[in-house]
Order: sequence, then structure tokens, then C-alpha cells
Amino acid sequence: MPNPFRVAFLGVDNPHGHGWRELLRHLDGEIEIVALMPGFGGGATSLEERLASSPRFDSVEALLQGADFDGAVVCLPNDAGPQAITALAAGGKHVLAEKPVAGSADDFRPAAKALRNAGVAFQAGYMWRYDECATRLREMVADGRFGRLISTEINFVTSDVKRRDPEHYLFDADVSKGGFFNWLACHQLDLVFYILGRPVVGVTARVGRFGPVECDVEDGGAVILDLEDGSLVTFVGGYWLPRWAGESTWATRGHQRWVNWNPGGRGTSGVLEIHGPMPQWIAMEETVTTEPDDTPGYGGARGAALVRDWIDAARSGGRDCRSTPESVLATLELIDTIYEASRAERRVERRIGAV
Repeated sequence: MPNPFRVAFLGVDNPHGHGWRELLRHLDGEIEIVALMPGFGGGATSLEERLASSPRFDSVEALLQGADFDGAVVCLPNDAGPQAITALAAGGKHVLAEKPVAGSADDFRPAAKALRNAGVAFQAGYMWRYDECATRLREMVADGRFGRLISTEINFVTSDVKRRDPEHYLFDADVSKGGFFNWLACHQLDLVFYILGRPVVGVTARVGRFGPVECDVEDGGAVILDLEDGSLVTFVGGYWLPRWAGESTWATRGHQRWVNWNPGGRGTSGVLEIHGPMPQWIAMEETVTTEPDDTPGYGGARGAALVRDWIDAARSGGRDCRSTPESVLATLELIDTIYEASRAERRVERRIGAV
């Protein structure tokens, strides 16, 4: 086995920081955290004791000068992440960035350019690209098994702003720029490109604060996306549940088949209910149930596959992972356009490419 891949961890107290570190810890012998840049004014409230003596640095410049590492896991707020990624790439370091990576597409463009210019391996925390059900859906679409696509309906609702702390930087417009769509809906919007493989050409949206808790950013909304092939995507979701909980569904319909995906099926890692045609008097019906996942850390087996893909890409000379600078940029462009359409109260026509 090769020596562990050595990483610096930037952003100790990120909401997913501990989960990422738990994930890395259980990739025993494959990856090792060798340096920290706490971020958040030096905060290390969630830091595990086993890492307490790790070398610490208060800036990316100091980290690059004083630490010996192969790549960096960047879990910084939107107002700091892109600049850190740009500097790390310029320093020849491979980068794994927690989603959404930036507050807007324009904020991320210099980092995307720096990553490509440096030729380093890049990975984003869009771990649903490594989900078995998502990948099966992607293959069905690519193979033409839906026939002509007609519609995809996505719902995702989760714990409300009160339970997430309205004083957190996630709800500070100066730091994060966006709210629910930037921080959480980004996962589903990224999957629109990954699974359906079609560019978006039109966006209609209404986003805002629908719950009772005051905050600087939107707590949810509804979106209609027109895809280049003429099919529709609808998305409704928000921080709307009055306890720690989450509900998510995805349904794709074509003229030859329709599939319902429940990512949170009890006792599974996801369930696909597949309904097809009836060419010989017997309808095609199938249920695909994935095995439950007990992999520790953020994202479980999906997260582990994402990290391993990044390490392999780094050791293979910087090849693309399933997330690329361009795919992250497309998702941010889509989120920007959702906000624009909501403000304008009209459909915005714009081609945003599937990458």
C-alpha cells in the first residue's frame, strides 16, 4: 500500500467539519490529516483531541510555507473558500472543497481557472454523484430507457432555521450570499446535471423566507427548470420542518418508463421503484433496494468513494473526478439564475450547460 495521502484541513468548525474528519479517520492508512488551518477566527470548538497537537496555521500562505502536505480539504465559508482554493492550486496542492464552494459563480471563476491552470486534482463535496441509485438513474437516462423525458419532480425539506441557529454564518448574507438553495438545494441541483445530462435553458422561481424566523437569506422556495430537450424539472424545498428531520423524493417520468427514488428508504441506502411498459401483456415492474450503509463519517460510503476518487485522481496526474471545476460552476450559475428569476418575478432564459 502506498504511503497515506497527506492533507491539510481548512475550516475546523464548519457544520460538516467533524463529519469530514470522521470520514477521513476511517479511511485507515489511505489518508492522514497533517496540518490544520482552523478558520472562523481560529475557532476549534469541534476539534477532536487526537488532532489537538497537529500543526496549526492562521493563513493559507503560512500553511503553504510551513506544512508538508499533498492536498487540502477546504471547509471554509463562501466568503473565504474561493480565495483559499486559488492559493492552494497556485501552490500545486490538490483540492477537495466542501460544497457549495462559493457564494456565486463569479466568486468561483478565478478559483476554477487556477485549478485548471495548475493541473491539480479537484473534487467537490457533491457526494450524491457517488450514490448507487443516482448512478443507476443516470445510466437509465443515458441508455434511453425512459424514452422521451417528460418531467422530473424533486422535493427536499429539512429542519427549520430556528433549529439551525439564525445567528450562524450560514444565514449571514455578507458571508454566505445565499441560503437554502446555496447550502442544501445545491445537492439536488447538481444532480439535475449529473443524472439528466441536459443543459438548463430557462428558469422560473420564487424563493424567500416562508417560515416565521427572521434571517438574512431565503429559507426555501419553488423552482421550474426548462431543459434543452423540452422536459421539465420542478423543485420544492426549504428549511421548514419543526424538528431535526429531513424528507427527500425524486421522480423522473418519460414516455416509456417512470421511476420514483426514495433516498431515505428505511433500512436501506435508497430505493428505486421502476415502472415500465407492457409490451407483452405483463407490465415491467421492479424495485431496486440498496443495502444499508454503516460507513462512519460524512456521507458514509458515498463520501468514502468521493475521497478515494480524489486521492486516485491526484496520484494519477490530476484527472477529473465526477465533480469538476466546470460542474461546480454550472451548479452555481443555476443557483444564481434561480435568485435572479425570483427577484425579477419572470422566467429567465439562459443556457447553463450539463457537465
